[in-house]
Amino acid sequence: MGKLFITDTILRDAHQSQAATRMKTEEMLPACEILDSMGYWSLECWGGATFDSCLRFLNEDPWERLRTLKKALPKTRLQMLFRGQNILGYKHYADDVVEQFCRKAIENGIEVIRIFDALNDVRNLESAIKFTKKYGGHCEPAISYTISPVHNDDYFVKLAKELEQMGADSICIKDMANLLLPMPAFNLVSRLKKEIAVPIHLHTHNTTGTGDMTLLMAAMAGVDIVDTALSPLGNGTSQPATESLVATLQGTKFDTGLDLAKLSEAAKHFRKVAARLKEDGFLDPKVLSVDTNTLMYQVPGGMLSNLISQLKQANAEDKYYEVLAEVPRVREDFGYPPLVTPTSQIVGSQAVLNVLSGERYKMFTKESKAVLRGEYGSLPGKVNEEVRKKAIGDDEVITCRPADLLKPELEQLRTEIGSLAECDEDVLSYALFPQVAKKFLEERAKANGGIKAAPYDADKAHNPDFDKAIELIVDDLTKGMTL
Repeated sequence: MGKLFITDTILRDAHQSQAATRMKTEEMLPACEILDSMGYWSLECWGGATFDSCLRFLNEDPWERLRTLKKALPKTRLQMLFRGQNILGYKHYADDVVEQFCRKAIENGIEVIRIFDALNDVRNLESAIKFTKKYGGHCEPAISYTISPVHNDDYFVKLAKELEQMGADSICIKDMANLLLPMPAFNLVSRLKKEIAVPIHLHTHNTTGTGDMTLLMAAMAGVDIVDTALSPLGNGTSQPATESLVATLQGTKFDTGLDLAKLSEAAKHFRKVAARLKEDGFLDPKVLSVDTNTLMYQVPGGMLSNLISQLKQANAEDKYYEVLAEVPRVREDFGYPPLVTPTSQIVGSQAVLNVLSGERYKMFTKESKAVLRGEYGSLPGKVNEEVRKKAIGDDEVITCRPADLLKPELEQLRTEIGSLAECDEDVLSYALFPQVAKKFLEERAKANGGIKAAPYDADKAHNPDFDKAIELIVDDLTKGMTL
């Protein structure tokens, strides 16, 4: 027990949770020199929704962003968030794609890969753990923290032991909805520190206003590393503010060793970025206020900001709390999956459908059917069999590792994208987001040929899963179509 290490999320989760992942690379670079001199354990700057957002909204190559940041941050570990067999997309990919993605992420500058599975099904983490280690990355598998009748400290400690045996270099408690309260955090970290040999890393948010206290109690229990975000994009649905925790621990045995004056200087730059995001309509004030309802609804921050935006589009903002109340009911029917991408979007979209159609389970999204069919892995709790039958009829439920049913797909993808792909990284972009990446690569080819590419419309919807559901609700509800 001693010095507390800090991972700052300002370049990834902070703007993903508060501003729909709209920070541009050019807005990051002016702060890189000072961030690199800070002495962080790592900087989270890639993965999660950044990859999709770069291609879909910012007209940026995510691989180029990574290389640029690596060059600008030579002294600091760069960290990414990786969704196990989902990589950065919304479905399972074959093992050959997972291997190539781990390899290329590490080659292009990522050092720490935080790997999680929305259902905590360790079979969905096997390949990503194996290939992260094969190519020399620091492997940080995560426990998706949640509260339910089937989730408790025994469950999480057992899971952590499995992850340690699988080769974890550190283990993350990933509390995506700020459900881990201060005393439970102290108890869980205390147990993990007794029973697990590798470092424990805690990730939380400040949605319910308890994040700072949770980090403090975890530090007192001996947690090794915590995630925070520089104050201009800290707190609310983002991580607790870096400066506040650094100041709190100064002069104690947990002193982070970070310089408050330097942090203040870096924050000055990001205040300008936050002002731009607010001006462009991406930073909704709602994401900054404390909402203790999260403790009841268990909806993570990124999902909240997207949900607000999507209900606005459907002219149904008045249904916000009705949809939030429906989320835990859907979650129970679906066997208590933790609410994190992609299950948060799937459960959220189904809750939206249930409320806006006026009848529960009148329609199912394709993704809801897939979850209930077992395509995403084993659900932690008991599924409502009536709902499952309504969704998938007499289809057989998958019980093996879902990726075992997938054939290698890299060569086929390479053939499909053809000469538009200039390198392996382009093929991987296409693998994850076929339509979006193809459009991006076509526009790049035109631009390289002297024809100016059409700019992306950054005002379009924030999240593909929600987009799909809401568009179909608005356009097709009256036609009685099944999603």
